[in-house]
Amino acid sequence: MSVVIKYSDVEVGFELPKIVHNYQRQDLVKYAIASGDHNKIHLDESFAKSVGLPDIIAHGMLTMGVASRVVTNWVKDITAVKSFSVKFSAPVVVPNDGKGTDVEFGAKIEEKMSDNLVKIAVEARCNGTKVLGRSLIIVQLS
Repeated sequence: MSVVIKYSDVEVGFELPKIVHNYQRQDLVKYAIASGDHNKIHLDESFAKSVGLPDIIAHGMLTMGVASRVVTNWVKDITAVKSFSVKFSAPVVVPNDGKGTDVEFGAKIEEKMSDNLVKIAVEARCNGTKVLGRSLIIVQLS
């Protein structure tokens, strides 16, 4: 039985449990196939470098999806998510080194709103650099 998170039990400033996601080159290939996003900056190292990137980069929507897991892992109900807005501030570079790239995702309750809605600020960092700028998820609690 999953625990239901109640609006009355949460406070502004509460930090949700962080997650770390490791991006590998094969993840980008799989995401390209699943999403239909075959942009060469995500798949072709030579092309990515030719347009000024240090290497291929992860898909923004993949990073957004992983970021949402911080909230959905906590709330345990994907239907509780009412909106999600993201501004990307830096790419997630994924070198072909077999190690991949770790990104740490965290979130904090920023505001308790009416109708049991909670505004959650989501953050992602890769090697100390913010990957997501202003990113907000609105969830409805019980």
